[in-house]
Amino acid sequence: MTPWLFHEGSTPLLISMPHAGTSLTPEVEAGLTDRARLLPDTDWHIPALYAFASAMGASILQANYSRFVVDLNRPADDTPLYQSATTGLFPDTLFDGEPVFRPGQEPDKAHRAWCLEQVWQSYHQQLADTLAAIKARFGYALLFDAHSIASVIPRLFDGRLPDLNIGTNHGASCAPAVSEALRACCEAQSAYTWVINGRFKGGHITRAYGDPANHIHAVQLELAQCNYMDETPPFAWQEERAAALQQVLKSLLETLVTSARAVEESHAR
Repeated sequence: MTPWLFHEGSTPLLISMPHAGTSLTPEVEAGLTDRARLLPDTDWHIPALYAFASAMGASILQANYSRFVVDLNRPADDTPLYQSATTGLFPDTLFDGEPVFRPGQEPDKAHRAWCLEQVWQSYHQQLADTLAAIKARFGYALLFDAHSIASVIPRLFDGRLPDLNIGTNHGASCAPAVSEALRACCEAQSAYTWVINGRFKGGHITRAYGDPANHIHAVQLELAQCNYMDETPPFAWQEERAAALQQVLKSLLETLVTSARAVEESHAR
């Protein structure tokens, strides 16, 4: 099993999908609880949801392994990203607090070291190499980190999550003009609720690679899953809801591309 799938595009935009994978190593699969075997914390159907993006010229990097193998959006040293409840590099609890593994059945340190080297490092090397190649070609690069999550998880946030949760690491991962353009794009529609730098401000990928001073603009989008799928097993895709959401996602991606291009062109003058 290769750790990731990659499609090379023709524009400065790279879409990263670190939590879309569902494959498990034998060592991880053997220890999962019955509930965890359903892979409830997966970013279900994200590749299908963004299938239109390849026609826009985006490069796409998609993880193959489940986050229960190793979480690609956490730092390698497992430093917590949020002060509130969260999950780590090697998750031992589900988002709702239930255990991922049966008692004493967690993968051992040797296997987790293998996952870190062969899965985590591999994904991040491809991510870094792709951004470097895009920047060498265009003079700048755009990273859109695509995520989704159940709309109600009391352990992680109060009430129902907004539909569109944009994270820019408090404005540090992209130019201010890019963030403002995304805000205007959200304000121009009324079908979906939204927030910028709310509960989800961007995970490790957004924080580590977003560097607008170095001409790399990164944005994370966390979607409430109820807008395109069923949030209970078997987590079925809902075509009508997904099609409506895709129109807004396309507008957001187009806004990211055009606003970043304007920023970079102004710098070049």
